[in-house]
Amino acid sequence: MKKLSFLSLLALIFMLTTASMCSSDDNSSSSQNPTPVINLMTQGTWRITSFIESDNNETANFSGYAFTFGASNVLTATNGVNAYTGSWSVTADNSTDDDDPSGDLDFTILFASPINFIDLSDDWDIVSQTSTKIQLIDISGGNGGTDYLTFEKN
Repeated sequence: MKKLSFLSLLALIFMLTTASMCSSDDNSSSSQNPTPVINLMTQGTWRITSFIESDNNETANFSGYAFTFGASNVLTATNGVNAYTGSWSVTADNSTDDDDPSGDLDFTILFASPINFIDLSDDWDIVSQTSTKIQLIDISGGNGGTDYLTFEKN
């Protein structure tokens, strides 16, 4: 009887340990549910704290700009003098893309002008996110370069 109780206890400990290893990471975008990211980005204004394009640090091109991820996928960037309007979306990616794996979220940004803002236009993948910061990555299919983009909440 004692062996049976001991084995039951070991089985319970094993199951609890296994279950805890399978828990999801709140910072992961692999769940394919874009709603939490959309809700996060539509709260307040954001600034670019890092933009690395193919090993070139181009963060200064966005200094002083506040980005608003608004309703109806409208993205605005303003520095008090200049204002630019683009679009944005977060969608489940069910296709195989350059950065693999499929099944992640695509964070898409599109600006038609000026040239510095056009550089932000791409389908980004979410590397990490918190309530005040989101880090994105894009691996170019053309030249194979890797771009990194970080927004932080103002």
